[in-house]
Amino acid sequence: MTGTYTPTDHERALDRDCTTLSRHVLEQLNSFGGDAQDLSALMNRIALAGKLISRRLCRAGLMADTLGFTGETNVQGESVKRMDLYANQVFISAFKQSGLVCRLASEEMEHPYYIPENCPIGRYTLLYDPIDGSSNVDINLNVGSIFSIRQQEGIDETGEALDLLQPGRKQLAAGYILYGPSTLLVYSIGKGVHAFILDPSLGEFVLFAEDITIPTHGPVYSVNEGNFWQWEESYRDYIRYVHRHEGYTGRYSGALVGDIHRILFQGGVFLYPGTTKDPLGKLRLLYESAPLAFLMEQAGGRASTGTQDIMDVVPEKLHARTPLVIGSKDNVALVESFIGERARQDRGED
Repeated sequence: MTGTYTPTDHERALDRDCTTLSRHVLEQLNSFGGDAQDLSALMNRIALAGKLISRRLCRAGLMADTLGFTGETNVQGESVKRMDLYANQVFISAFKQSGLVCRLASEEMEHPYYIPENCPIGRYTLLYDPIDGSSNVDINLNVGSIFSIRQQEGIDETGEALDLLQPGRKQLAAGYILYGPSTLLVYSIGKGVHAFILDPSLGEFVLFAEDITIPTHGPVYSVNEGNFWQWEESYRDYIRYVHRHEGYTGRYSGALVGDIHRILFQGGVFLYPGTTKDPLGKLRLLYESAPLAFLMEQAGGRASTGTQDIMDVVPEKLHARTPLVIGSKDNVALVESFIGERARQDRGED
């Protein structure tokens, strides 16, 4: 007698535990060739960095010289926290012996960090924000890391990494690590968005959710309304609209990764407009906006400057900034409609 075999709950749970991050990448690419092995190894090193940072954060209050500021400022003129410095070094150390990455570019470093011994064979560049939302570290709230992988083009003889000044569609992979009650890693290699959870008993990131799709419309709007009077009038128009209509709820954590993670699963929109003080906002295109835009598009959402798709923006310098409107398609389109309407009024059009 023959029949259809149905896996038991126990077998499904075991298969889930065996679906590690590196295995998942290979399955996504349906290949064990050199490029697939490279991407799998790259994700493994990113996961290692995430594990080290997660461990440090869990013990932060118990260790000396972990919390607070270093007294230094980064290339953007921002005060550097000790965890920023530690996390930045973790990524460098994780990739030094990889043989995969020639350069690492971080918002904490003015220039890319080169690994000369890797450069003859290392064909990739890692761009990252080591600790996003570091103001939350000292008060034990969610923080994250953001990462992007790009193929190196040319030999970069000048050391200026000018080949990185290209649109986000040049990214091979992108994702984030969210440090909270659990440590989650969310990534895409252009074949959907997938989430993994760090199982401390295994020391592995195991599959949590596959092929994540953001709702077309969601209730959440996430923005620092403390800057309301510094925004262009179009953004204020949008906020007035959601205040006056049912079905919207404001959620803002002060950590980009945490807010994006909520919107990815629940739907909605995250906004970081420019202000009178910072007309382009504070988010860095290469290290924050473009990687998250890559993820959001893969999940069926959108990311915009308000007037242009983030993925089409070409940076003029490594630390270029851009406004960001990101999330569910309908929510992003609504914000853009207010921006477009104000632009038409300013031009004197009906």
